[in-house]
Amino acid sequence: MVPVTDIGDLAQRIAAGERRALARGITLIESSRTDHRDAATALLGALPQDRQALRIGLSGTPGVGKSTFIEAFGMMLTARGLRVAVLAVDPSSARSGGSILGDKTRMDRLSRAPNAFIRPSPSQTHLGGVARRTREAVRLCEGAGFDVVLIETVGVGQSETQVAQMADLFVLLLAPAGGDELQGVKRGIMEMADMILINKADGDLKPAAMRTCADYAGALRLLRKRPQDPDDFPKAMMVSALQEAGIADAWTEMERLTAWRRDTGHFDATRAAQARYWFEADVRTALLAQLDRPEARDRMERLAAAVADGAAEPGAAAAEMLAFLRS
Repeated sequence: MVPVTDIGDLAQRIAAGERRALARGITLIESSRTDHRDAATALLGALPQDRQALRIGLSGTPGVGKSTFIEAFGMMLTARGLRVAVLAVDPSSARSGGSILGDKTRMDRLSRAPNAFIRPSPSQTHLGGVARRTREAVRLCEGAGFDVVLIETVGVGQSETQVAQMADLFVLLLAPAGGDELQGVKRGIMEMADMILINKADGDLKPAAMRTCADYAGALRLLRKRPQDPDDFPKAMMVSALQEAGIADAWTEMERLTAWRRDTGHFDATRAAQARYWFEADVRTALLAQLDRPEARDRMERLAAAVADGAAEPGAAAAEMLAFLRS
């Protein structure tokens, strides 16, 4: 791990675009040790603050082709001279706590591209589809000078909405004939999507993809209009990551939406609201961390046993625990 005295040197190397230094910085960011957290905070403060990448969150159910799409999308962007960072969040086992972290092996071409950086990270059972420190990893990638940061969620479905709190654009990938499209409108993840891309629009699945795209385009019109969207957004489009078809058109629409939001002030307003959200989330996390102190755990255990035995009311026991934390 990086000694605290080397933080300034590490920040300079990250700012110079060294991928190995960036990887070490993300490892430091993801550590939960108290001294490492202090060093991580110092590292974030030492990075250039004037660099800004386009943050794109990608979500979708398992098997929809997120990794294949990201590789094709990333290769298209690097071919245009853009530097692309991919932060792929892998699910962690609730039993063992381990993760396979195999996303990089599925992006063989992109992992060898000189203008690309891929970092798989474990979710560590953190809900919302992203790891707890993904937002800070995004900041490191911006400090390293990347133009586009792609955030791939774990891919479990409706709960993956937290990525929208750290992304400028939220893209939802769906497969053709994936079920009742109108049922999908109820999902919170649908209401946050800026674009819906129907992947695997090739071969025998193309007719089904066309029907699915039309159904979702109609369903999106039923949703309440959001102030951060121009008239024709959110929208549904078809892509084929395998044949690399429709991907350039999707990027053109992403650029158009981003430019509109910059011109109207929605881009900066969203970034400000996101910063406020994560400030409040960090405060809540720090407050909950007080329960992990040995003396707090002992008091919690005694009070929980009293509640289980019927010797204390849950409300009264909770009030006693809160009073203990305040003391």
